[in-house]
Amino acid sequence: MAETAVDQREDNHAEASTKGSHGSFCWNELMTHDAERAKKFYADTIGWTYDAMPMEWGTYWIAKAGDKMAGGIVEMQGPDCAGMPENWMPYLAVDDLDARVKKAVAAGATIMRPPFDIPGVGRIAILRQPGGAAVGWMTPAG
Repeated sequence: MAETAVDQREDNHAEASTKGSHGSFCWNELMTHDAERAKKFYADTIGWTYDAMPMEWGTYWIAKAGDKMAGGIVEMQGPDCAGMPENWMPYLAVDDLDARVKKAVAAGATIMRPPFDIPGVGRIAILRQPGGAAVGWMTPAG
């Protein structure tokens, strides 16, 4: 029986979490206007394969290098995303997301997306640091 992307994400989560101890980067996500084009580019040039993870807003693509998760691909949708350039979003692992977000705001960061939970993945927030760069922070599940 084939595993779903969610099952694989949960199975591989322990590996991703060990690479993502507090203060280190633990995940990368490509934000694109054309997921199929991006998937083809990375499949043709890097050799990635993909597993679909159905979400309420569409499909999240788990990019894999062999049997290991390499990152995610998200298709930007809607009028708010029309003028946004495609970009990679890095995620830092943090030990206590809510407490760290409060510290970040006190230090001058702004919240682009307030903390939210993804079952089996973790608690995530998207911040803009005082210099303007966007970054995701995540307390991995488990």
